[in-house]
Amino acid sequence: MGVDHMFFSALKVFAWGYNNCGQVGSGSTANQPTPRKVTNCLHIKRVVGIACGQTSSMAVLDNGEVYGWGYNGNGQLGLGNNGNQLTPVRVAALHSVCVNQIVCGYAHTLALTDEGLLYAWGANTYGQLGTGNKNNLLSPALIMVEKERIVEIAACHSAHTSAAKTQGGHVYMWGQCRGQSVILPHLTHFSCTDDVFACFATPAVSWRLLSVEHEDFLTVSESLKKEFDSPETADLKFRIDGKYIHVHKAVLKIRCEHFRSMFQSYWNEDMKEVIEIDQFSYPVYRAFLQYLYTDAVDLPPEDAIGLLDLATSYCENRLKKLCQHIIKRGITVENAFSLFSAAVRYDAEVT
Repeated sequence: MGVDHMFFSALKVFAWGYNNCGQVGSGSTANQPTPRKVTNCLHIKRVVGIACGQTSSMAVLDNGEVYGWGYNGNGQLGLGNNGNQLTPVRVAALHSVCVNQIVCGYAHTLALTDEGLLYAWGANTYGQLGTGNKNNLLSPALIMVEKERIVEIAACHSAHTSAAKTQGGHVYMWGQCRGQSVILPHLTHFSCTDDVFACFATPAVSWRLLSVEHEDFLTVSESLKKEFDSPETADLKFRIDGKYIHVHKAVLKIRCEHFRSMFQSYWNEDMKEVIEIDQFSYPVYRAFLQYLYTDAVDLPPEDAIGLLDLATSYCENRLKKLCQHIIKRGITVENAFSLFSAAVRYDAEVT
């Protein structure tokens, strides 16, 4: 939804509301008080995604084509010019790619392709295009090419902020950040793009619709997270400092080479229902096991030192990097010496 115009899409697009720049796509600038089907070049096409800027509108088709209409003073429609459009026009510059997701900021647009590539265009006053400068772009430009595959992008019509999440779970943000301009994608400590807008957007907003309906279906990753430390389904317990952690052998074997070796038929641990751990603390070992279920680590930097030790012992390189990141961002005057001493001990890169 734009600030004053709304959309509904079920393969066909309906629009209504304020229409001073043609954002309703009716072919005129007359306001539209009731929902009206957006036809013209979209009337026989299947729309699978829609997004709205302040006074502009974008749509993605099932074949990956992108169309835009409405206000275009900053080039947010991606047409190579800055003229307003009263009806949908295809973004020709994206003809060679298949777009899966599109989002709109106040006056800029982001598009994500089926190959995980990110394109940006439109207003760039705050660096919201992530190009390293503040120049507006009238046509889509490829950004974040040196990063890993992108799986989600985010923007909101009320903000000049952009965010993206990579396949590895890293969340980047750029654009307006509490009054400052971030002109290149910056790695955050967040695990989801929603947190970027909750913490840095002005005002704090949710960039996507939130459902209030109860959803019974869980994805594979959500199911794994739910079953961590679940006595009902676990087939193995770790005992640390007198406390138990319930896990599943199959998950540990799939996720960790250390456990894959441990649970061989000729190892004693393969026959045990309870395994004692005495070389690591309970918070550290629990965080490690939870990481195997969630791909995330939530520890203070002081405990991350112990987890870094574990990751080194178990040859978990990605976990080592996560710990290094936690330690780096958690350094203060009071703990700097102890954290850096531990970093040197475990050969961590935190500078």
